[in-house]
Amino acid sequence: MKAIKIKNQSKVTRAVNWLIKYNEADNLRNIADGNGDQKAWNKANNRCESAFDKFTDLIEELPKYEQKAIYNSELY
Repeated sequence: MKAIKIKNQSKVTRAVNWLIKYNEADNLRNIADGNGDQKAWNKANNRCESAFDKFTDLIEELPKYEQKAIYNSELY
């Protein structure tokens, strides 16, 4: 994803990467939930929480217009 202003590209890239990691962990969590595997669900849930925390830390450092672009993307 490209940042609106080039000076924010590094943070946008890092935030988007953590959002992708969250989405992947969420998919694994949903699969584990469907299979009834509590151990796998707990592991995936911990990954989800960690990835989302890092995503929110990075998104808070970005200006509102960059945040809005990420929130309106297909990844979110």
